[in-house]
Amino acid sequence: MQPNEITEVLNRPISQELLARDVTRLAYVAKDGTPRNVPISFTWNGSQIVMCTSKNAPKLQSLSENSMVALTIDTEVHPPKILLIRGRAELESVDGIPDEYLQPTGSYQMTPEQRVEWEAEVRSLYYDGMVRIVVTPNWAKLIDFETTLPSAVEELVRQREERQRA
Repeated sequence: MQPNEITEVLNRPISQELLARDVTRLAYVAKDGTPRNVPISFTWNGSQIVMCTSKNAPKLQSLSENSMVALTIDTEVHPPKILLIRGRAELESVDGIPDEYLQPTGSYQMTPEQRVEWEAEVRSLYYDGMVRIVVTPNWAKLIDFETTLPSAVEELVRQREERQRA
């Protein structure tokens, strides 16, 4: 996929709504060679997906050995809206808590008191820092079931149209 095609997909209004959500599903190949798919909070900075994790997370060794990942951000309503992203994960160990991790997110609401308690817990838990997992998309597809469909369904629609013309 060309960079301008990726940008076009990611700049669509529905994609922007999905990129403003809190949780993505990160798929990668684990150390034992089997697939993993884990939910993880993320931030979209306009060009990259940024996720943060503890320095002892098992996924870090796997990602350092095979950095290719797939991300899914979707809704829970019908019809679902699904943003699929592929890319390479870059790992960056940081002192302290990354700003991206502390940014208030759209759908998880906290009272000011809960926010203070949560930040105190985060700071005490991750006292020695975190790892930023940064993914620059090299492929993207939006599926909204109105203007875009999964490729297999698109093929079935095409086949049905050919049968109806015959």
